[in-house]
Amino acid sequence: MSIVVITPEGAEAAAEYARHTATALPDMDVHVWPETGPLEDVTYALVWQPPAGVLGTFPNLRGIFNLGAGVDGILRDPTVPADVPLMRLADAGMGPQMVEYCLYGVLHFHRAMDLYRRDQTAGAWEPRPFVAAEDRRVGVLGIGTLGAQVAQAIAGFGFKVMGWSRSARQVEGVTTVAGRDILPRFLGRTEILVNLLPLTDETRGILNAETLAALPAGACIVNAARGAHIVEADLLAALDAGQIRGALLDAFEVEPLPADHPYRAHPGIAITPHIAAQTLRLEACRQIVANIKLLEAGRQPQNRVDRGSGY
Repeated sequence: MSIVVITPEGAEAAAEYARHTATALPDMDVHVWPETGPLEDVTYALVWQPPAGVLGTFPNLRGIFNLGAGVDGILRDPTVPADVPLMRLADAGMGPQMVEYCLYGVLHFHRAMDLYRRDQTAGAWEPRPFVAAEDRRVGVLGIGTLGAQVAQAIAGFGFKVMGWSRSARQVEGVTTVAGRDILPRFLGRTEILVNLLPLTDETRGILNAETLAALPAGACIVNAARGAHIVEADLLAALDAGQIRGALLDAFEVEPLPADHPYRAHPGIAITPHIAAQTLRLEACRQIVANIKLLEAGRQPQNRVDRGSGY
């Protein structure tokens, strides 16, 4: 039996994942792709954005462990064996990072820092009226493990927070709603929208001309989920029309974001290079090792992905 690590993060990251895993599981060989050893010996794969087709080459795979929050890339690959358990990470240190990033984004727009930055560039001096947090309405799209933490943290600052999810969820201290039929009403009361949805067929392109128009004029967006949640042309049009005032974007359909992409030059957009919440490798490996031990003992692993729902 052996384990293979497949990640585009670079040799250093792959070697660290391999080292932590090998230390905890000394009876297993651990390889860094493209080195795999005999394909039939590979029983577990630790992956982040693996090349299409690779996972289908291991005939005796018993488990796939995703080294990040989103599993959409794996689910799009038809060669991935459908009967092999796919596990996601439960936080792995990403929660506090995501809270910091999204809270920063909310405060950035709440205190009009985006507008003051434009004023600085234009040589203007225009103090704006103060708005109390209790008078600012924030909406969080997606209130799973990370989204719930973010929503609670924002509410802790005094903001009026509402969380939306596909199915009903309860988050202490946060008003929650569920279902596609209520989404327009949710958007209509949201001045700052934080997106933390998983990327599924249902949520792909969910921020489009129709849903952006449902937000109050001048609303702002923080996208710390996936680039494919946003229809890029629709966001740019909404910004140019003034329907959307500003957007803080951390994820994109093509990464790295091309140097000539219109997002880069748009005065209403701030971009970061997919750093909102980065996986802490040692904690990730601890979770993975615990799940491998469960699978080896014939027990059900933790945080198994429901392939039907996409998360």
